Amino acid sequence: MTQPGPKSPDPQPGDRDARSPGWMVASSHRAVSATGAEVLAGGGTAGDAVLAMAAMCFVVLPGQCGVGGDAFCVWYEATTGQYRAVQGSGVGPDGGDLDFYRQRGMAALPLSGPLSVTVPGAMAALGTIHRHLGTRSLPSLWRPAVTAAREGIEVTEKTRADAQEQLAKLRADEASARVYLPGGALPVVGATLRQVDLATTLENLAADPEDFYQGEAARRCIEALVEAGAPFSGREWKTTDAPAVSTISGRYRGHVVHENPLPSPGYMVLQQAAVLDGLLSELPWLGGQALRWLAGAAALAFANRRRAVGSDTDAWAEFVTPEAVDEARRSLRSGPFPGTVSVQPDGDTTSVVAVDAAGNAASYIHSLAYTFGAGWTVPGTGIVLNDRLGRGAYLFPGHPNGVLPGRKPLHTLNAWIVARPTGQPVAVGNTPGGDGQVQWNMQVLSHLLDHRAGPQRAVAAPRLTVYPGSDADAVGKPLEVRCESRFGTQALEELRRLGAPVVVQGPFDGGGSAQVITMGNERRGGSDPRFDGLAIGG
Repeated sequence: MTQPGPKSPDPQPGDRDARSPGWMVASSHRAVSATGAEVLAGGGTAGDAVLAMAAMCFVVLPGQCGVGGDAFCVWYEATTGQYRAVQGSGVGPDGGDLDFYRQRGMAALPLSGPLSVTVPGAMAALGTIHRHLGTRSLPSLWRPAVTAAREGIEVTEKTRADAQEQLAKLRADEASARVYLPGGALPVVGATLRQVDLATTLENLAADPEDFYQGEAARRCIEALVEAGAPFSGREWKTTDAPAVSTISGRYRGHVVHENPLPSPGYMVLQQAAVLDGLLSELPWLGGQALRWLAGAAALAFANRRRAVGSDTDAWAEFVTPEAVDEARRSLRSGPFPGTVSVQPDGDTTSVVAVDAAGNAASYIHSLAYTFGAGWTVPGTGIVLNDRLGRGAYLFPGHPNGVLPGRKPLHTLNAWIVARPTGQPVAVGNTPGGDGQVQWNMQVLSHLLDHRAGPQRAVAAPRLTVYPGSDADAVGKPLEVRCESRFGTQALEELRRLGAPVVVQGPFDGGGSAQVITMGNERRGGSDPRFDGLAIGG
């Protein structure tokens, strides 16, 4: 195995990992981590923990995820040694071809309301995870979430901030406003937020997950969308599934990185890893030259995505050939900084990781697309629907990611597990943050493998974001390399001298909420200080 490069600087206060000889969980919310910890402490598997934590996320992070959103997962099964993935995302409406939107005078798809919605894939993904990894019934695993939704949770600063950010969107929908703008006003931090309709929906879906696609829940969603003008036929829902598939993988620093395949952008992590492998380990940790490589590799990956990739193509494979990697390195060494691409990181997603005492591991991430998704709740269900079609698909004729019935829009969600060449998992992780995900995941992998950072150090380290990236509403905006100020003046000035259009952010304003667990002689966990998360072991 390749030896790690220069060690990162001495740890600082707050860099301490959670440690355990047995199991470990990490998430962006303490109640979610506590839910997973209770499952593992009671003998459940990593899959059981993910299922329980996912439902609790629906309740305590309603702006980030929900039954009406999507979910992706990568897992490792210790008994078989297999790495598997699930892509829980759906298609737009059968009647939603390019002409449908153009006839309505649209140059881009809307980012809210019924015309922005794809068929949600989260329930299909959770059903697959339960079939493959679950050892307990969904009603028992989801009982804490059902109780929390029905009895109420304490409004956090994050939930209030999300409601404030999307105030106009929530006010435009009576069913959404009734829950998330109680009395017509923003929720008060510390007040109790009850989601009674959601509690009933979760109870029903735990008893029969297929009801979301074949039963009463499906009927209510489709009827509400059609009544509001979205051209769904209903067939899109009945044919939605999320089978377990093989991961895609690439090499970095003598390790194997397992990622989600399309429509996930997991290949973009592998592309960056191929370009950067062996380069960053010899450079000072987070110095200007290393930042230039990280930003340049990300910019090239987004440029390639914008140019040639769709969910039903295999064009991404050309970007990781030895010839393409060599060309990318030459252009980054000698050419100007890559030109305008198109990324809008946003706090509209949340994720969890879990490792059980037997060594099973899972990385799970779910989202409504933008915060509170379409801002549109199916009346009487508590189901907030996503705006993935509006965020992800283009109204460009002939583009491989153009809107087309039966085509899934390209996605932002991806999860990863790093393994030794012999197959044993080394680390499991992910981060929310829209198109920031593939960039920050690469940065975290470099911290772990190039510079021997522990998981808490890796997720807390300053980060950069190439903006814009692939979001449909960000096309054509000027290129920026957004850098947290903690990189320091020297590194940022060097990055500017190397041609990057640097924009300095606050010390922890880069976005995301990375979660990482490493798997050596003990479990070590880290949870991003940019959010209210926690790693717990036992």
